[in-house]
Amino acid sequence: MKIQVTYLATVTVAVLLLFIGHNIVVQDRFVFQDGMHQEVTRAKVHKIVERIQVGANFDWFDEFSPMLGEKIIFEARVTSGVRRGEIITAEQSLSSLFQGALREVSKGDSILLININDEWFFNGHSRTNKLLALGIIFTLCVLFFGGKKGFNAILSLGLTFGAIFAVFIPSILSGKNIYVMAMLVCIYTTIMTFTIVVGLNKKSLSATIGCISGILVTGLITLIMDRVLFLTGIIDEHSRFLMTLPVDNPLNLRAIVFAGIIIGAMGAIMDVAMSISSALWELKEKAKVIKFETLFRSGLNIGRDIFGTMANTLILAYIGTSLSVVLLLGVYSDSLLVLFNSEMIVVEVLQALAGSFGILLAMPLTAFFCAVFYSPAKCGARAACTHMTERRGG
Repeated sequence: MKIQVTYLATVTVAVLLLFIGHNIVVQDRFVFQDGMHQEVTRAKVHKIVERIQVGANFDWFDEFSPMLGEKIIFEARVTSGVRRGEIITAEQSLSSLFQGALREVSKGDSILLININDEWFFNGHSRTNKLLALGIIFTLCVLFFGGKKGFNAILSLGLTFGAIFAVFIPSILSGKNIYVMAMLVCIYTTIMTFTIVVGLNKKSLSATIGCISGILVTGLITLIMDRVLFLTGIIDEHSRFLMTLPVDNPLNLRAIVFAGIIIGAMGAIMDVAMSISSALWELKEKAKVIKFETLFRSGLNIGRDIFGTMANTLILAYIGTSLSVVLLLGVYSDSLLVLFNSEMIVVEVLQALAGSFGILLAMPLTAFFCAVFYSPAKCGARAACTHMTERRGG
């Protein structure tokens, strides 16, 4: 009964903090208004009406018309909103310059249509329903295999998304300090995840201390290297678009890079801290009484094995997310020196290195606090003091 009350209290506090944070940050949030409302609706393609070769009516375009592509005129039945059931005539523009990238509409396709100046145009295939179906399947699998733990994992994942999209993103657009908000979101996510998934106990406490310490180190290294590497924060075209937003205070692109690095590293650091804490807890449960030194050394050994693959995980994850841009830079750069000095590549490498440093610190700290909390009270405290004294050489 006490455990259930504690669990409900933890979830309630996490949701309340999310709600309060959202209400605070959305007060001055910037919203782009272009003065023109564009109606977007879901529809299903009913039939293809006509295919028109672009430029075919102009004699001097005959040579180039194959490059200009064609337009597909089609009819579609609206499947949502106030226009549901209406048959709308729309068009899709295709260009041979993007051959293979654009898929032609065909009968039965679920699509999005956009109304521009009372004309309807194809605005992409409807993908959210399919993603929602996959998400539901994933949720059911997690609940089936994970049981209560699986439910807690889904709950914490939902709150994590809430912290990012309902609090952190609006806080940036409302002019809040990005550095502070990024750290607060990371700390909230770490504490919330561990307490909901594992519970309020020594295991979650040890993992939380180790994880937050690793995140702080990652942030500190990022701040230092930001100055050393003379970063501007302009790493791709999206950064340039952010610079042009008509906000009262220009967005701090360097702070956004900082936030991206620590949020990206947080997941890996949490994984390492929880793995060490959980493994040492199982060791302690089986041994019943175990010395501080044994627990600490075991934690370090477990951490070394985990780090060997986790460093690769970080690097491969960051390279994978920007593989297209890396390939493009490689094609147009005839010098490896220029390639590896480009800010986009530098930031990717910095993400991996700063995150790895965070993992490196999280390992011994998690192992240390696990040894202190898991070993017998007097023995653990005395051994911890002795160990720290020996490390100082006294």
